[in-house]
Amino acid sequence: MGEAKFEKAFVGLENRTVVRAVREGLIHITPIVIIGAFALILQTFPVKAYQDFIKAFLDGFLLRMFEAIYSATFGILSVYMAYSISRAYMKLKGDARIVKGGGIVSSVLAFFILAGGYLPTFGTDSMGAKSMFLAIIAGLGASALYLRFTELFRKHSRPLFLIGADRDFNKMLSTIYPITCTTAVFGLLNTLICRIFEVDSFRTLLINFTNWCFSFGENGFVKGFFFVLISSVLWFFGIHGSDTLEGVMQTYFAPGVIDNRGAMAAGLAPHTILTKEFFDCFVLMGGCGVTICLLISILLFSKSKVRRGIGLAATLPMIFNINELMVFGLPIIFNPIMVFPFLVTPIVCYTVSYLAIMSGIVPMVTTSVAWTTPIILGGYQITGSVAGALLQVVNVVIGVIIYTPFVRLMDRRSMENANRNYDTFMDYFKANELSMANIRLTEMGNVNGDFAKDLCNDIKYGLKKQVVLAYQPQYNYEGECIGVEALLRWKHPVLGLLYPPLVIKLAEEGGFLQELEERILETALRDRPKVSARFGDDVKLSVNVTGTTVVTERYLEFCKELNARQPFKGLNLCIEVTEQAALFFTDETKKALRELRNMGILLAIDDFSMGQTSIHYLRENMFDIIKLDGSLINGIFTYENSRDIIISITRLAKSLNLMVLAEYVDSEEKRKALHEMGCDNYQGYLFSPAVFLQK
Repeated sequence: MGEAKFEKAFVGLENRTVVRAVREGLIHITPIVIIGAFALILQTFPVKAYQDFIKAFLDGFLLRMFEAIYSATFGILSVYMAYSISRAYMKLKGDARIVKGGGIVSSVLAFFILAGGYLPTFGTDSMGAKSMFLAIIAGLGASALYLRFTELFRKHSRPLFLIGADRDFNKMLSTIYPITCTTAVFGLLNTLICRIFEVDSFRTLLINFTNWCFSFGENGFVKGFFFVLISSVLWFFGIHGSDTLEGVMQTYFAPGVIDNRGAMAAGLAPHTILTKEFFDCFVLMGGCGVTICLLISILLFSKSKVRRGIGLAATLPMIFNINELMVFGLPIIFNPIMVFPFLVTPIVCYTVSYLAIMSGIVPMVTTSVAWTTPIILGGYQITGSVAGALLQVVNVVIGVIIYTPFVRLMDRRSMENANRNYDTFMDYFKANELSMANIRLTEMGNVNGDFAKDLCNDIKYGLKKQVVLAYQPQYNYEGECIGVEALLRWKHPVLGLLYPPLVIKLAEEGGFLQELEERILETALRDRPKVSARFGDDVKLSVNVTGTTVVTERYLEFCKELNARQPFKGLNLCIEVTEQAALFFTDETKKALRELRNMGILLAIDDFSMGQTSIHYLRENMFDIIKLDGSLINGIFTYENSRDIIISITRLAKSLNLMVLAEYVDSEEKRKALHEMGCDNYQGYLFSPAVFLQK
């Protein structure tokens, strides 16, 4: 009960506009973070030969390029953040009448005011990750103010407008008043803060405040404990904790390694445990939250393909302690399941590391390394001892133990959510199935569209594994089994067996329908001996192929390859052509169908009715079997014209020497009625559902 209330509270928090805006804003700048991270890795890769090369190559050309990319990404990360959060907030909160670009402009202006953009010392340090908290304040606050001022000016004044000017120009002109007022509010706020607290900007006030919070007491265990805790808490709420507290790090912990070196130079033993390198190598392995442990746990124990995919994508940057892809992609931020391990793991690793060094098991930190140095190598270098590397390994093992139950819990929750989402999605799909031909599920801009895209990717990935078919037998009036139809039964690892029409629809949208239909035919032929053993040697084996696929050159060549391996003649193989409306009888179409028949393949028309297209198929003399449209079968006791149509079809088929087969025969009454109408071949639950063959 307590867990449920806890999660409910976080879900409520997660659904708030400001939280969603921050989260989406962070996600949208992930490419910038990743590019900057790789630039930093390439710039600081801890191998001397590599460093010598990039410094010497073309007089440092590569090094300057990496520095430029890093400065253009991490160097102004907070500007991107202010823009991205405002954009997300305006999308979530603003209505169609409001010019959303005005809110974004207001947020960027507000950020530069709060960050001290007017100061001569203003630079990339003020616009980088250290100012992300300011970016959040500016992105949310300025956007909210802009919306408020826009409403006020809309009610009490006429917008600026130039007759004959470009429409987009007039739209932005109408934002001048609310942007001006929003900017004025932030300018006034910043000026008052500077005057009251005697600082040069709001940013400076925040730096002073965080430094003041850590100014009490010695640089001992307690201060380091709270540094780790607060940094992790900030990260969990989407604020770059490490950079927000960078001032604290530089003031209280960064000098530690210099102190230890000085002590050694004086012939004394190093005595400072807490150094920047201590936190980087023993507490921030893989990034904040010791997420290298989460990565290992996911790769070893998670059953979620999506989660493992994120883990694999994040592996390389996390080796170098860059974890934004994991933090924002999993996600960790605002994830109620992750709050406990994300906060507790770094605290446990901090405590274990502090005690190990204090007790002398691991030497003091005496060497500086880049924070991107991988584990084991980093622990060895900063302590000059194998014990430092072993301490990192111990911390990783502890972290994996802590994270693993929560990874498994995420898997269970994901499965439950997936089943709920699938039920909702299927309700929508079945309710609109008749109109689905004109709807692209994967392009819908809603939850159903997102689910369809994920499901489409799962199906495409599943094609790499074996396609599973079930076989529904077909009987004549005397009760003899005359054939079986191969039916696709694709089993999702979480959702179970999927609705076959949905699989076909998503395969078509995903561009792999032909590949799927080829795999179905190949699998059916491979199952032919088992089909014969189960249902009889002479039964007809039917396989469905869409009209768009069966006449393509690719499918024809595929059939020729199969026929060369094992001739179709004698196999009693039938291809049932679906999607009649898509099958137009051009010369190429006729040629393709004739070649299939010449290989010894029977052709059947699926869902046959008395429309003009269907009659046209018979006139071309391309088919051997007619399968009656299911709506006709289901309507024989309801609609008199259904009976008349079936009688007409059976008489026409008899004159053309074609077999007629009825699907959806689920009662003895239907079988007898169809017999009276001239149809003596059946398929349906009266006889048997589709069955799987024994392995």
